[in-house]
Amino acid sequence: MAGGIFSPLGSCSELEKANCHPLVCLLCHEPYQHPCLLDCYHNFCASCLRGRASDGRLRCPLCGHPSVVRGGTGLPPVDRLLQFLVDSSADSEEDVQCANCDRCCTKADLDTMYFCNTCGQPLCAPCREETHRARMFARHEIVSLSKRTKDIHKKCPLHEEPYIMFSTEKKSMLCINCFRDMQGESRAHCIDIETAYMQGCQRLDQAVMAVKELQTSTREAIVLLKAMIEEVRNSASEEEAAINSLFSRMQEQLSERKKTLLKAVQSQHEEKEKAFKEQLAHLASLLPTLQVHLVTCSAFLSSANKAEFLDLGYQLMERLQRIVKLPHRLRPAQTSKINSEYRAEFARCLEPLLMLSPRRSIVGSAGGIGPGITGTNMLPGGQCSKTLMVPSCPPSSDKMSTGPMVKKPTMHRYISTKVLLAEGRETPFAEHCRNYENTYRMLQTEIQGLKDQVQELHRDLTKHHSLIKSEIMSEILQKSLQMDVQIAAHYSAVEMMRSVFEEVWEETYQRVANEQEIYEAQLHDLLQLRQENSCLSTITKQIAPYVRSIAKVKERLEPR
Repeated sequence: MAGGIFSPLGSCSELEKANCHPLVCLLCHEPYQHPCLLDCYHNFCASCLRGRASDGRLRCPLCGHPSVVRGGTGLPPVDRLLQFLVDSSADSEEDVQCANCDRCCTKADLDTMYFCNTCGQPLCAPCREETHRARMFARHEIVSLSKRTKDIHKKCPLHEEPYIMFSTEKKSMLCINCFRDMQGESRAHCIDIETAYMQGCQRLDQAVMAVKELQTSTREAIVLLKAMIEEVRNSASEEEAAINSLFSRMQEQLSERKKTLLKAVQSQHEEKEKAFKEQLAHLASLLPTLQVHLVTCSAFLSSANKAEFLDLGYQLMERLQRIVKLPHRLRPAQTSKINSEYRAEFARCLEPLLMLSPRRSIVGSAGGIGPGITGTNMLPGGQCSKTLMVPSCPPSSDKMSTGPMVKKPTMHRYISTKVLLAEGRETPFAEHCRNYENTYRMLQTEIQGLKDQVQELHRDLTKHHSLIKSEIMSEILQKSLQMDVQIAAHYSAVEMMRSVFEEVWEETYQRVANEQEIYEAQLHDLLQLRQENSCLSTITKQIAPYVRSIAKVKERLEPR
């Protein structure tokens, strides 16, 4: 027996299948020996719990709930109620012999045996009729054998007097001496044993009814949870299949769009490279011409006298002016950046796949679960809120059903709106968001009220099986239709603002695009100046020998 004490228990479903006896320990599978009650109201033998406590706490082997243990034993208190049931069960299994005729009673005949609390002896049915029907036994208390009064309950252990009263304040029986020793205020709470027994039975019946209701609710919750586990399993399979299917289609669409975009990039690359090479060839052919004319001008100024300058100088100046006025493509005709808008293209190819209508959650019919109860309605701690989820219905307005889908969830939209309004900028869109939030909250409150009413009716119908007035259903349907009209009107009003906001967004986009273009042009101009400066440095280095040679020729000609 000790070998299985510290082995972990199975799940609650295994215990349910095992159909354990209420007087048998779940650890050692033997009748309880000194049963101890934990804070979670699970019972185990004292020997089975010994050695399990740590730091004054003992975890339940069944549910894991910690219980506080006090004293040096490291054990919770003994369950007197369960100990009484164990002792009663042991007594019922003993062989009972009638005190009058010495007749032995079998277990099958225990229900026909009686016990005289006055004599303190068991009686069979014939002896009870023959002997205890006499007038001298009229005041004897005769009960069934299972309800016999034990000696420990007959007399007060303090005064050795029989019990005559019961204190509803202290919940204990009193003898005559205990009653005399009580204060006057406490005596008002004392009643006789019979009255206390009747009142106790009534209260016990009420407690039993409450436990039965809890038992019924627990069974319903178990059925619900089992159905939801199956639903979660089916939903996970459906979701995995949908994800794999969507991912495969997305891969196909992205692969096709990728090939198209790469072809477009290659085409742009070839076109831009060809244009830049043509412009580069033109400028490369222009640069030697300019260099030769600059050297020619320098040599002409150094060697020509006044008459020669006036004879040929204007011809040289006209040539230089014509060279300058020729159409030279100094700036690139287009940018070097290749823009395929791949993000937008990828988004466009995925848009038909991602803008799917939300699927309705299907609730399994196992266990008689009503429609509309989903996993989101479970509260922490295993409680079920039994919230009725209204299935998604097609809107009455065609415009709402054919309009663009909302890309962001409601919570994301709410947070983004809060951030936008917190910036404090007074824009038409901010004012629209402020008005929208007020209207949306009002509509949401109305819808929540209808949900609460439908939830109440659903609970009464499924749990209490109470009749529901048809007028209430008609009123709810009428309010629902009115709310549908209000939501459709609000949707139309918001949809009408689309053109206004699109104009604002287009202007903003054009402004941002212009600023980006100006910024890129500024960088390009700086790079061009740097390239011109580099060209000037190169030209200066190239004509430096010519200048020095001309200077030497001039020095030789000046004396002459």
